[in-house]
Amino acid sequence: MTETSKAERRPDFEIREAVTGDWPGIWAILEPVIRAGETFTWERDTGEDEARSRWFKAAPGQTFVAVQDGVVIGTGELHPNQGGGGSHVANAGYMVHQDHGGKGVARALCAYSLETARRAGFEAMQFNAVVESNVRAVGLWQSMGFRILATIPDAFRHPKLGYVGLHVMYRKL
Repeated sequence: MTETSKAERRPDFEIREAVTGDWPGIWAILEPVIRAGETFTWERDTGEDEARSRWFKAAPGQTFVAVQDGVVIGTGELHPNQGGGGSHVANAGYMVHQDHGGKGVARALCAYSLETARRAGFEAMQFNAVVESNVRAVGLWQSMGFRILATIPDAFRHPKLGYVGLHVMYRKL
């Protein structure tokens, strides 16, 4: 087991690298978030097979889960933001089960990805499309050292709010 795939224990849940058997729990988290269309730039009708191929990342990337009492309560994925000359900057995404929001799961998933990225040799992390109206996430990422580099106005069609901006957020590792 490599250092980046070791499980990280929290008081009431652990974070570890995802395995194929975790997919039903991951999909139970991804599907409602994707269908809502409020925080991710995925098509709202994305199917399960496409979601699985997009969410599970090959090395040097990683897909990981937060597990509580054997149940997946959150998930994240980490990968190079770009190829070639841009491959030293990581990118990541996270989703938390709706019943576990506000319990520190997203913070723990982000912390895990930052450490995993650092150990894998990445030098920075960039979030390309943080929905401006997702104020909880924006505040959380800022509290973890990310700063907003730019906001692309009206770049996201929110199903309830109409056009809102997308933030590009960044931090050194």
